[in-house]
Amino acid sequence: MSAKSHPAASSLGDVELARLCALRDEAALRHVITANNQRLFRAAWSILKDRAEAEEAVQSAYLKAFDRIGGYEGRSALSTWLTRIVINEALGRLRANHRRSAALELQGVTVLETYREALMRGSEVAAPDANVAREQLRLLLEQAVAGLPQSFRSVFVLREVEGMSVEETAEALGLLPATVKTRFLRARKKLQDALAPEVSGALSGTFPFAGAACEAMTERILTAILMR
Repeated sequence: MSAKSHPAASSLGDVELARLCALRDEAALRHVITANNQRLFRAAWSILKDRAEAEEAVQSAYLKAFDRIGGYEGRSALSTWLTRIVINEALGRLRANHRRSAALELQGVTVLETYREALMRGSEVAAPDANVAREQLRLLLEQAVAGLPQSFRSVFVLREVEGMSVEETAEALGLLPATVKTRFLRARKKLQDALAPEVSGALSGTFPFAGAACEAMTERILTAILMR
Protein backbone atom coordinates (compact mmCIF):
# COMPACT_ATOMS: atom_id res chain seq x y z
CA MET A 1 0.00 0.00 0.00
CA SER A 2 1.48 3.39 0.96
CA ALA A 3 4.32 4.63 3.07
CA LYS A 4 3.47 6.02 6.47
CA SER A 5 1.15 8.99 5.92
CA HIS A 6 2.34 12.43 6.88
CA PRO A 7 -0.17 14.08 9.26
CA ALA A 8 0.17 17.63 7.89
CA ALA A 9 0.63 17.42 4.14
CA SER A 10 -1.03 20.80 3.62
CA SER A 11 1.79 22.56 5.49
CA LEU A 12 4.60 21.12 3.37
CA GLY A 13 6.44 22.76 0.49
CA ASP A 14 6.14 21.49 -3.06
CA VAL A 15 9.46 19.62 -3.14
CA GLU A 16 8.71 17.75 0.09
CA LEU A 17 5.19 16.98 -1.10
CA ALA A 18 6.61 15.58 -4.32
CA ARG A 19 9.09 13.45 -2.37
CA LEU A 20 6.32 12.00 -0.24
CA CYS A 21 4.14 11.39 -3.29
CA ALA A 22 7.02 9.47 -4.87
CA LEU A 23 7.03 7.31 -1.72
CA ARG A 24 3.26 6.81 -2.19
CA ASP A 25 2.41 8.66 1.04
CA GLU A 26 -1.39 8.58 1.00
CA ALA A 27 -1.90 11.87 2.84
CA ALA A 28 0.45 13.71 0.46
CA LEU A 29 -1.16 12.10 -2.60
CA ARG A 30 -4.65 12.95 -1.42
CA HIS A 31 -3.68 16.55 -0.68
CA VAL A 32 -2.04 17.11 -4.06
CA ILE A 33 -4.91 15.54 -5.99
CA THR A 34 -7.66 17.38 -4.10
CA ALA A 35 -5.84 20.71 -4.28
CA ASN A 36 -5.37 20.48 -8.05
CA ASN A 37 -8.47 18.68 -9.32
CA GLN A 38 -10.43 21.79 -10.26
CA ARG A 39 -7.54 23.58 -11.96
CA LEU A 40 -6.57 20.52 -13.98
CA PHE A 41 -10.18 19.82 -14.95
CA ARG A 42 -10.63 23.39 -16.15
CA ALA A 43 -7.36 23.28 -18.10
CA ALA A 44 -8.35 20.01 -19.81
CA TRP A 45 -11.86 21.26 -20.54
CA SER A 46 -10.48 24.45 -22.11
CA ILE A 47 -8.89 22.24 -24.76
CA LEU A 48 -11.38 19.37 -25.12
CA LYS A 49 -14.68 21.15 -24.35
CA ASP A 50 -16.14 17.88 -23.11
CA ARG A 51 -16.60 16.95 -19.45
CA ALA A 52 -16.07 13.20 -19.80
CA GLU A 53 -12.98 13.61 -22.00
CA ALA A 54 -11.58 16.24 -19.63
CA GLU A 55 -12.00 13.93 -16.62
CA GLU A 56 -10.27 11.08 -18.48
CA ALA A 57 -7.44 13.39 -19.49
CA VAL A 58 -6.95 14.52 -15.89
CA GLN A 59 -6.88 10.97 -14.55
CA SER A 60 -4.38 9.86 -17.19
CA ALA A 61 -2.22 12.93 -16.53
CA TYR A 62 -2.18 12.25 -12.78
CA LEU A 63 -0.97 8.70 -13.31
CA LYS A 64 1.80 9.88 -15.64
CA ALA A 65 2.75 12.68 -13.27
CA PHE A 66 2.95 10.47 -10.18
CA ASP A 67 5.02 7.92 -12.09
CA ARG A 68 7.74 10.54 -12.57
CA ILE A 69 7.17 12.87 -9.64
CA GLY A 70 10.41 11.66 -8.06
CA GLY A 71 12.21 13.80 -10.63
CA TYR A 72 10.37 16.99 -9.69
CA GLU A 73 12.96 19.60 -8.65
CA GLY A 74 10.78 22.56 -7.75
CA ARG A 75 11.83 24.75 -10.68
CA SER A 76 8.17 25.72 -11.03
CA ALA A 77 5.20 25.36 -8.70
CA LEU A 78 3.95 21.80 -8.38
CA SER A 79 0.51 22.96 -9.57
CA THR A 80 2.08 24.49 -12.70
CA TRP A 81 4.07 21.30 -13.32
CA LEU A 82 0.87 19.25 -13.10
CA THR A 83 -1.03 21.71 -15.28
CA ARG A 84 1.55 21.39 -18.03
CA ILE A 85 1.23 17.58 -17.94
CA VAL A 86 -2.57 17.66 -18.20
CA ILE A 87 -2.41 20.21 -21.04
CA ASN A 88 -0.07 17.91 -22.97
CA GLU A 89 -2.42 15.00 -22.30
CA ALA A 90 -5.47 16.97 -23.47
CA LEU A 91 -3.71 18.22 -26.60
CA GLY A 92 -2.69 14.66 -27.41
CA ARG A 93 -6.28 13.50 -27.08
CA LEU A 94 -7.49 16.41 -29.21
CA ARG A 95 -5.04 15.51 -31.98
CA ALA A 96 -6.11 11.86 -31.77
CA ASN A 97 -9.77 12.88 -32.01
CA HIS A 98 -9.01 14.99 -35.07
CA ARG A 99 -7.18 12.08 -36.71
CA ARG A 100 -10.10 9.74 -36.03
CA SER A 101 -12.58 12.25 -37.42
CA ALA A 102 -10.48 12.77 -40.55
CA ALA A 103 -10.22 9.02 -41.10
CA LEU A 104 -13.98 8.58 -40.78
CA GLU A 105 -14.64 11.46 -43.16
CA LEU A 106 -12.34 9.89 -45.74
CA GLN A 107 -14.47 6.76 -45.53
CA GLY A 108 -17.59 8.79 -46.19
CA VAL A 109 -18.92 8.47 -42.65
CA THR A 110 -20.74 11.48 -41.20
CA VAL A 111 -19.02 12.59 -38.02
CA LEU A 112 -21.38 14.09 -35.44
CA GLU A 113 -20.31 16.53 -32.77
CA THR A 114 -20.29 14.90 -29.34
CA TYR A 115 -19.95 18.05 -27.20
CA ARG A 116 -23.58 18.12 -26.01
CA GLU A 117 -23.33 16.95 -22.43
CA ALA A 118 -24.24 19.66 -19.91
CA LEU A 119 -21.28 21.19 -18.09
CA MET A 120 -20.59 20.05 -14.55
CA ARG A 121 -22.60 21.98 -12.00
CA GLY A 122 -21.92 22.64 -8.36
CA SER A 123 -23.64 20.74 -5.59
CA GLU A 124 -24.47 23.76 -3.41
CA VAL A 125 -28.03 23.97 -2.11
CA ALA A 126 -29.71 27.37 -2.35
CA ALA A 127 -33.13 28.95 -2.60
CA PRO A 128 -34.83 27.83 -5.86
CA ASP A 129 -34.96 31.30 -7.48
CA ALA A 130 -31.37 32.14 -6.57
CA ASN A 131 -30.16 28.73 -7.73
CA VAL A 132 -31.91 29.07 -11.08
CA ALA A 133 -30.50 32.55 -11.63
CA ARG A 134 -26.98 31.42 -10.73
CA GLU A 135 -27.17 28.43 -13.07
CA GLN A 136 -28.47 30.57 -15.93
CA LEU A 137 -25.62 33.02 -15.47
CA ARG A 138 -23.07 30.23 -15.17
CA LEU A 139 -24.27 28.57 -18.36
CA LEU A 140 -24.27 31.89 -20.22
CA LEU A 141 -20.65 32.51 -19.21
CA GLU A 142 -19.53 28.97 -19.95
CA GLN A 143 -21.14 29.05 -23.39
CA ALA A 144 -19.43 32.35 -24.17
CA VAL A 145 -16.03 31.03 -23.07
CA ALA A 146 -16.61 27.80 -25.00
CA GLY A 147 -17.11 29.92 -28.12
CA LEU A 148 -13.61 31.40 -27.92
CA PRO A 149 -10.90 30.03 -30.24
CA GLN A 150 -9.01 27.26 -28.44
CA SER A 151 -5.76 29.22 -28.26
CA PHE A 152 -7.60 32.08 -26.52
CA ARG A 153 -9.80 29.80 -24.42
CA SER A 154 -6.93 28.01 -22.67
CA VAL A 155 -5.18 31.27 -21.83
CA PHE A 156 -8.41 32.81 -20.57
CA VAL A 157 -9.42 29.88 -18.36
CA LEU A 158 -6.00 29.63 -16.73
CA ARG A 159 -5.58 33.40 -16.25
CA GLU A 160 -9.07 34.62 -15.41
CA VAL A 161 -10.92 31.60 -14.04
CA GLU A 162 -7.97 29.88 -12.32
CA GLY A 163 -6.10 33.05 -11.41
CA MET A 164 -2.72 31.86 -12.66
CA SER A 165 -0.08 34.53 -13.30
CA VAL A 166 1.14 35.44 -16.78
CA GLU A 167 4.38 33.56 -16.10
CA GLU A 168 2.62 30.44 -14.78
CA THR A 169 0.24 30.41 -17.73
CA ALA A 170 3.09 30.86 -20.20
CA GLU A 171 4.99 27.96 -18.65
CA ALA A 172 1.94 25.70 -18.55
CA LEU A 173 1.04 26.36 -22.19
CA GLY A 174 4.57 26.60 -23.56
CA LEU A 175 4.08 30.19 -24.71
CA LEU A 176 5.96 33.45 -24.36
CA PRO A 177 4.58 35.76 -21.63
CA ALA A 178 3.93 38.41 -24.28
CA THR A 179 1.79 35.93 -26.23
CA VAL A 180 -0.19 35.12 -23.08
CA LYS A 181 -0.85 38.80 -22.49
CA THR A 182 -1.97 39.40 -26.07
CA ARG A 183 -4.27 36.37 -26.21
CA PHE A 184 -5.77 37.17 -22.82
CA LEU A 185 -6.60 40.73 -23.85
CA ARG A 186 -8.13 39.54 -27.11
CA ALA A 187 -10.14 36.86 -25.30
CA ARG A 188 -11.54 39.43 -22.86
CA LYS A 189 -12.45 41.73 -25.76
CA LYS A 190 -14.31 38.94 -27.52
CA LEU A 191 -16.19 38.09 -24.33
CA GLN A 192 -17.03 41.73 -23.64
CA ASP A 193 -18.53 41.90 -27.11
CA ALA A 194 -20.52 38.70 -26.48
CA LEU A 195 -21.72 39.33 -22.93
CA ALA A 196 -23.70 42.09 -21.32
CA PRO A 197 -21.54 44.31 -19.07
CA GLU A 198 -23.32 43.19 -15.92
CA VAL A 199 -22.23 39.57 -16.32
CA SER A 200 -18.79 39.90 -17.94
CA GLY A 201 -16.95 39.82 -14.58
CA ALA A 202 -18.85 36.95 -12.94
CA LEU A 203 -16.38 34.16 -13.72
CA SER A 204 -15.25 32.66 -10.43
CA GLY A 205 -18.08 30.13 -10.26
CA THR A 206 -17.82 28.82 -13.81
CA PHE A 207 -16.63 25.35 -14.85
CA PRO A 208 -17.04 23.92 -11.34
CA PHE A 209 -15.44 20.64 -10.45
CA ALA A 210 -16.01 20.08 -6.76
CA GLY A 211 -18.08 18.13 -4.28
CA ALA A 212 -18.86 14.53 -5.18
CA ALA A 213 -17.13 14.66 -8.57
CA CYS A 214 -13.87 15.88 -7.05
CA GLU A 215 -14.03 13.30 -4.25
CA ALA A 216 -14.78 10.47 -6.67
CA MET A 217 -11.82 11.37 -8.88
CA THR A 218 -9.52 11.61 -5.86
CA GLU A 219 -10.48 8.11 -4.74
CA ARG A 220 -10.07 6.65 -8.25
CA ILE A 221 -6.61 8.13 -8.64
CA LEU A 222 -5.50 7.08 -5.15
CA THR A 223 -6.68 3.52 -5.73
CA ALA A 224 -4.89 3.30 -9.08
CA ILE A 225 -1.64 4.73 -7.70
CA LEU A 226 -1.50 2.74 -4.47
CA MET A 227 -2.23 -0.55 -6.23
CA ARG A 228 0.66 -0.14 -8.66
